[in-house]
Amino acid sequence: MGLFTFLTQEIAIDLGTANTIIIYNGKVVVDEPSVVTIDMKTDKLVAIGEKARQMQGKTHANLKTIRPLQDGVIADFNAAEQMIRGMIKMINPKKRFFSPALKMVICIPSGSTEVEIRAVRDSSEHAGGRDVYMIYEPMAAAIGIGLDVEAPEGNMVVDIGGGTTEIAVISLGGIVTNKSIRIAGDDLTADILEYMRHQHNIKIGERTAEDIKINVGSALSELDDPPADYIVRGPNQMTALPIEVPVSYQEIAHSLDKSISKIETAIISALEQTPPELYADIVTRGIWLAGGGALLRGLDKRLYDKINIPFHIADDPLRAVARGTGVALKNVDKFAFLLR
Repeated sequence: MGLFTFLTQEIAIDLGTANTIIIYNGKVVVDEPSVVTIDMKTDKLVAIGEKARQMQGKTHANLKTIRPLQDGVIADFNAAEQMIRGMIKMINPKKRFFSPALKMVICIPSGSTEVEIRAVRDSSEHAGGRDVYMIYEPMAAAIGIGLDVEAPEGNMVVDIGGGTTEIAVISLGGIVTNKSIRIAGDDLTADILEYMRHQHNIKIGERTAEDIKINVGSALSELDDPPADYIVRGPNQMTALPIEVPVSYQEIAHSLDKSISKIETAIISALEQTPPELYADIVTRGIWLAGGGALLRGLDKRLYDKINIPFHIADDPLRAVARGTGVALKNVDKFAFLLR
């Protein structure tokens, strides 16, 4: 048995639209943006993760920065495979005589079609996966938060990622109702980009819009502990001369309002489909928020005001799904009924 353990490497992967997290031996060993830079002439990988993100918007004609996942699913098969392979190499960068066989558990959006699931499986197998298991993101998030998913009681999880928002009611080890919408972190970034262009006549890139979201992003126009204005520099759209614009959290709350309203509608829609006994449990226990979107200032309060059910933010929401995937990997036999 010892020999086979040595020959097999067990890893859990949260393959996200914005970030990819890999857990090995119960620890987070890779936490990098899901970005690759490829040399267009040779089709070789130039950079991966944070290095590739730093190149975003700054490459010349021969280099292309690609985000292999869009809306939670693989959009570029070749780039996704190269990214998974490259990130697995980060676990133990030392050269080995052989590559160990990989046993992987990967999380996928609950609204994935069979074709999309197949694409993730194929990419993982091409990157060296021998045993590849899939787990739905909201289920992984619930396990990562520490909820008892096998208990006969309703737990509701809202996982706001980069490409999709996953809403699920979980009971007795299964997803009772679920809603997967393609409105998430990337859409909020796009809203900010659009707002800056229209309102301030300033041209900014995706990275700057992301920085604005992190620094002054808010779901409410009145916060108890408001962040300071964020200074944005860029060219004026009309004159191309440099301008400096201070951006307040109130402005960003206004620009994100439409997208957040769509997330609210999706949560209400999922609650409408929930059986009454489980609905009662959810009202008592509250709803859990996970994913990067859970970090948006005032989001839990806004959702509570709208839906009148308490919202709890998971500890380290960015890694909740990855932690749950890691737990599923450790207990593959116990959670066999959850894995595909």
